[in-house]
Amino acid sequence: MIRTPLRPLARVLDARQKGENPDAIERENLRLRHEAQRDRMRVRAESRLLLVAICFLMGFGAVGTRMAALATSEAEEPRVAVSGTSILNTRADIVDRHGRVLATNFATNALYAHPHEIVDPRAAADGLAEIFPDMDAEALYRRFTSDSRFIWLRRYISPEQEQMVHDLGEPGLLFGPREMRLYPNGAIAAHVLGGAGFGQEAVNAAEVVGVAGVEANFDETLRDPAREAPLRLSLDLTVQAAVEEVLAGGMALMNASGASAVLMDIRTGEIIAMASLPDFDPNARPRPLTEGDQADSPLFNRALQGVYELGSVFKTFTVAQALEEGLVSLDDLIDTRGPLRMAGFAITDFRSRGPEQSVHDVFTHSSNIGTARIAQLIGGERQRAFMERLGFLAPTTIEMIEAPSGRPLWPARWGELSTMTISYGHGLSTSPLHLAAAYAAMVNGGTLVTPTLLRTDAPATGERIISERVSAQIRELLRAVVTDGTASFGEVEGYSVGGKTGSAEMPRARGGYYEDRNINTFAAVFPSDDPQYVLVTTLYEPVELSGPEPRRTAGWTTVPVAAEVIRRAAPLLGLRPEIEPTPALPLSSSSN
Repeated sequence: MIRTPLRPLARVLDARQKGENPDAIERENLRLRHEAQRDRMRVRAESRLLLVAICFLMGFGAVGTRMAALATSEAEEPRVAVSGTSILNTRADIVDRHGRVLATNFATNALYAHPHEIVDPRAAADGLAEIFPDMDAEALYRRFTSDSRFIWLRRYISPEQEQMVHDLGEPGLLFGPREMRLYPNGAIAAHVLGGAGFGQEAVNAAEVVGVAGVEANFDETLRDPAREAPLRLSLDLTVQAAVEEVLAGGMALMNASGASAVLMDIRTGEIIAMASLPDFDPNARPRPLTEGDQADSPLFNRALQGVYELGSVFKTFTVAQALEEGLVSLDDLIDTRGPLRMAGFAITDFRSRGPEQSVHDVFTHSSNIGTARIAQLIGGERQRAFMERLGFLAPTTIEMIEAPSGRPLWPARWGELSTMTISYGHGLSTSPLHLAAAYAAMVNGGTLVTPTLLRTDAPATGERIISERVSAQIRELLRAVVTDGTASFGEVEGYSVGGKTGSAEMPRARGGYYEDRNINTFAAVFPSDDPQYVLVTTLYEPVELSGPEPRRTAGWTTVPVAAEVIRRAAPLLGLRPEIEPTPALPLSSSSN
């Protein structure tokens, strides 16, 4: 290392000996030192500036590269990273066809306790038992004095209950915010909506999941955070309420154990109303039965899950198929002498009307023997194929999680006897919803419709089942059943109604049938001259007791209830009543 002296001492001494001024030498030396120092500082500053420039260049380069990468990538929903719970508690509303709320969310709180923070366990236990009568004060006290650090008390509470708990002033009683599912209309459309409950839970959040009905079927869709619009159903809330009210009154009046109704648009397949009684309140959904017959539970949807032999309402399909295939005409005479015996089984009529009847009269007066004769002309193979095309051999595809459980039942061997009994509704068990869809195809011009609970405005473009000509004949026959046949109580002033009755004995659990227990059905269409809706009403074990003897047929029990449903629902559906024109007054002249 070379050391540079601060003063050029040798030059100073030499200058003194020569008599020169040494200060000039020192000033020159100082100048040279300053210049050298300045050069070093300049180099250092330039180096630092270069380093800073490189850093800025690298930073802007990284930002530019990231921006270019984002600009060339596909758009993606932003995700918010949060610490804590990952429970997703959003859920979209459900509304009817007009936007009226059927299901929504309600902000509430859960109630839990930290026993180690409870000041007075006895007072806290007594206070909670007073607020919540189903809680036991002694059991609460034992839990509050245990070694537990955390205790769930209520999964949700009302605002009034929250205030009362707050007024206890106990620091160990705490609230956890959450949302619960609220059904503001109570039990209306309970079986369609199904209900929801809590899935994954934490102190400050809870997952709301569907447990039945459309809530379960559309669970993933309703829980999608990106969904903003509510789920719009095909139901009409006012019509649904009217149907349930009338059905409940009819069920009580006819001493029935249960009832169901399906009201469907015959062109779109939209379900306007679907009711099953007894029902329940989805805000307090009961637990499923753990033993016994599930059909005894109010959770059981008779309109969808219940499969039954529905009786003479099936004669419509037998006559329609025979007319479509050219096997008979409405004026052809059919042998109705009875009883008709086949394989040891006797087919009889409720009331004999002579040895021969026209096809029109066989249908209007509901002759089992005549219908069985027509079925013989059709044959088992063709009958089964027709029933399959109508959807009677598979569950419906309606948007409810319970739909697969409504699986029809039919004989393993579809022989001649089965062909004859199925022709008038015995031997094939199906649901009222199946029946409604099939009747829609019979009267809408002959095309199959698919039942749906989603709002749609476009007519269904299903498979053609029968021709428009045969469909028009079926409409005439259904009207004749009301005007001249077994459904005379089905007349509704201002609205022409057509339909077919069906009475079937209820099967015993161990085989055979009850003689005094029926399942009675009335499949109605209205207005009959230009049908827009089909209504399938079913009463279970009804009996009409106003006369000297109990009456259990559909004409006496189910038909009047269905007529009242139509009377209430038709104006709500926007159908104008038919008003007969007032006869013109005769002109008169007078002379003075």
